[in-house]
Amino acid sequence: MASADDLKFQEFDEAADLLAADPGATTKSLTEESRPQHATLHVGGDSEEEEGESDQTELLASQKKTSSFWTFQYYQDFFDIDTYQVLDRIRGSILPIPGKNFVRNHLRNNPDLYGPFWICTTLVITVTIMGNLGTYMLLHDQEGYQYSPEFHKLSVAGVAIYSYAWAVPLGLWGFLQWRKGVTPEVSSYSFMETVCIYGYSLSAYVPATVLCVVPQDIFRWILILVAMSLSSLVLVLAFWPHIRRDNKVVVISLMAIMVALHVLLAVGCKLYFFRQPQVPNNSKHVAVTTAQKIISHVTAN
Repeated sequence: MASADDLKFQEFDEAADLLAADPGATTKSLTEESRPQHATLHVGGDSEEEEGESDQTELLASQKKTSSFWTFQYYQDFFDIDTYQVLDRIRGSILPIPGKNFVRNHLRNNPDLYGPFWICTTLVITVTIMGNLGTYMLLHDQEGYQYSPEFHKLSVAGVAIYSYAWAVPLGLWGFLQWRKGVTPEVSSYSFMETVCIYGYSLSAYVPATVLCVVPQDIFRWILILVAMSLSSLVLVLAFWPHIRRDNKVVVISLMAIMVALHVLLAVGCKLYFFRQPQVPNNSKHVAVTTAQKIISHVTAN
């Protein structure tokens, strides 16, 4: 049986010598060393994990931004958009508000090609179908009229609309890049942002071309002019803050060219797809037919 002296705390000689040499040193028992340091490791782990996730996010973002122009990933990012965002951008392009920039309020540095692609495709279809249908509604009750669908207009509409939606933004983007080198105050959007602006600016033409099925020329002109005005306003409000500090002659010329090309597209679509066909004069046709019958009857007698 252990005595009382054996149960007393005893200091070892090595520990006493170490404390004498360094009185401020701390000691740890074996139980403390073997005890897991959950709190300390947990806090440090979270901080390191957050930093790791932040670094990983930045790395992925940099990889996303530096994707090659020829890779599928580069274009896939421009189709990563939901229905709510597309509808919000369409609403902002159909109802432009002065003082609100379409890019800053709707694109928010996240341009897409999904909306512009389907807007252009829908416009090609509506222009072709409604143009043919409007002509049929106007002439179907005329004597001797035979309906013949003009399928070639579909190709014409596709070439005209898609060329405008890509070639004009490319030229504008290249011009603004050149002006940035000449005038430091001039800024520019990216090429995809420029294409996105032009694509969504055509949204107002879709309902206008659908209503143009009504075979009334004045009503059609009103619809096309209203859509053209709204669409042009979107472009002016979007690009004006970037070029307003440039030379006045350059600013006025650039704005005039942008609006003129837009007017050319609208007027060209109206005159080609929704032109007012010449209605044959039935009374004249009946009179000529009757006269021919009388002459043939007299000659026969």
